[in-house]
Order: sequence, then C-alpha cells, then structure tokens
Amino acid sequence: MVFFFSVTTPFGIALGIALSSVYKENSPSSLITVGLLNASSAGLLIYMALVDIPPSRFHGA
Repeated sequence: MVFFFSVTTPFGIALGIALSSVYKENSPSSLITVGLLNASSAGLLIYMALVDIPPSRFHGA
C-alpha cells in the first residue's frame, strides 16, 4: 500500500498539472466530469458509513 500510494500520488499531481492548461471550468464536459467524480466520492463515503463500518462496531471486532 505504501508503494502504491507513493507512486500514484505524484502521478496524479503531474496529471493534474498537465490537464490544468486545457481545462475549461464552464464547459459541459468539465461540469459532467466533476459531477460524476463528486457523485462517486459521495457514494463511496455513504457505502463505507452504512455497510463496512457498522458491522465491525456492533460485533466488537
């Protein structure tokens, strides 16, 4: 996990810097992409809160 995190973080930063020059804030494709990424992030958080965390808390693990 440490290796994966240490490799993907700089890659993501470099990708963000490279794409910042062609990113247009108000274009429809940018708004759809941001919306989909926000929705998937929120969905993952809701899933973790409702499915993964409570069973471990209730069963004493």
